[in-house]
Amino acid sequence: MPAKPAAGKAKARAKRRVISATSKRKARAKTRPKAAPADRLWVEPNGSTCPESHPIKAKMSSRIFHVIGGLSYDRTQPDRCYQSPEAAETDGLRRAKR
Repeated sequence: MPAKPAAGKAKARAKRRVISATSKRKARAKTRPKAAPADRLWVEPNGSTCPESHPIKAKMSSRIFHVIGGLSYDRTQPDRCYQSPEAAETDGLRRAKR
C-alpha cells in the first residue's frame, strides 16, 4: 500500500481538529442554561387564559393583540401572553382596532 504524502497527512490532521472543535462547540451549546421566563417578552397561556402578570392576549396567526376590556378579549384563545401593550408591539404585533 502506498504511503500518503506528507501534505495529505497534514490535511487529515487539520480536518480532525476542525471536526473536534465543532463537536466541542455543539456540546457547549447544549449545556448552556436556558433564558429565564422573566427575560422573555411573553409567556405561554394557561389554556384560554393569561396569567395575571401578563394579561395581554395575542394571536400569532393574525399578529394582533387584545387588551382587557376590548370587544374580543374574552373570546380570544391566546397563543402568547404579554405583560404590556408595549411589549407586544416590540414583538411586532398590532393592537386590535375594537
